[in-house]
Amino acid sequence: MRAQIPDWNSPRARNLIAAGDVGGLIRWARQQRGWRQTDLGKATGYSASAVSRLETAERPATDLDMLKRFADSLVIPPGVLAAVLGVTPPQGTTVATALRTAASEEDPMKRRSLLAAGLVVPLAALDHLDDALALLPAPATEPTKAGLAAQYRAARSAFNVGAHADLVQALPDLLATAEACATEAADYARLAACYDLATETLSKVGRYSASRITADRSNTYSRLSGDPLASASSARAFSIVLRHEDRAATAQRVTLHAAAQVEATGLNTPAQAATYAQMLCTVAYAAAYAAAEAGDRDRALDMIRQAERAAALLPEPATGTQPFAVTPASVALYKVGVLWSLGDSGAAVHAGRDLRAAQFPTAERRGRLHTDLARAYWQWGKPEQTAHALLDAHRAAPSEVRNRPSIRAIVTELAQRHPRSSGVRELSAAVRSAQP
Repeated sequence: MRAQIPDWNSPRARNLIAAGDVGGLIRWARQQRGWRQTDLGKATGYSASAVSRLETAERPATDLDMLKRFADSLVIPPGVLAAVLGVTPPQGTTVATALRTAASEEDPMKRRSLLAAGLVVPLAALDHLDDALALLPAPATEPTKAGLAAQYRAARSAFNVGAHADLVQALPDLLATAEACATEAADYARLAACYDLATETLSKVGRYSASRITADRSNTYSRLSGDPLASASSARAFSIVLRHEDRAATAQRVTLHAAAQVEATGLNTPAQAATYAQMLCTVAYAAAYAAAEAGDRDRALDMIRQAERAAALLPEPATGTQPFAVTPASVALYKVGVLWSLGDSGAAVHAGRDLRAAQFPTAERRGRLHTDLARAYWQWGKPEQTAHALLDAHRAAPSEVRNRPSIRAIVTELAQRHPRSSGVRELSAAVRSAQP
């Protein structure tokens, strides 16, 4: 096919945008450029099969980082990408207006605004955190280890209840204080934990480039600490970043290495045993993401079985000081995610059938229970169950629905494709009511 400049106001483009057909728009833009799926894969760092799954909707179009890479390579203007994702400009602004000049297509502020669209986190706070990662400010008060411990507890509590806006605003001073207090090996473990919290938060709200910075720093500081548990926590956070970069095989190797380090301790304490079980869950999750490309399905299922056996030996309730608590219920929730990642949506729903919100100690985990089940229902083609699972998630932890790009994308697709299904209108209203 001869390459040509796509006419974004053509009937074909407008129909794809109106239908919210992200995969179809990617395919059309690729064909207009005269590229094969292999060509687009090479330009973005993905395999041709990954391109095919996105274009044919076999892979849900819920990863904004992946979509942005495709849009950049195909020169899809931000206004068009925003429109097809359902985060269009205010009423009265047309797609044509958004496409008027080449300069506006490359405006970095517009790109940042697209990624932050719909978040209940001010863009200014996210930009301030980006600036702080480039040049940390001085601590707001005299840095002390006792003060740092109190700051970290407050920040972790904010994460657990889904107060992402408050947490993003607090992170610069938390990191500055932790850096100032790091004078010996044990302090580096605490510093790494602060950067892990930043990585988890930034990944939640779709700020993936910044989360890579915090993950790298955590890895450095955890190695300096010499603490295998700190290294395991850093590896766990780093694996989240790697999966968002579509590097699941690397995430699997990182977590396997960390798990081996923890296992080498002899697992003599509850904290060591809990961390080992957590790492097995993380490995299983990473292996599931890699399975489609590497045929590693058996390893993913084997890892989750090992994690189930390890969790069964842990005391109930969980003990230890790790920021994550491993219980049979939490492993079962990981199993839901693993099976969903493998494409076994029915098995994923079945694995989560006996899980209850009361089994999870934080609002964040309770919300995650419902969003993971919602993803499985959505993959299974059950919009009504998806909507009701997301409503349950919104009631338990609104930020899990409002702030996670992949879940917001499902809400958008539900509203576009199944506006009359039970629960969809209520869900859309609940999400809209929270947006600034």
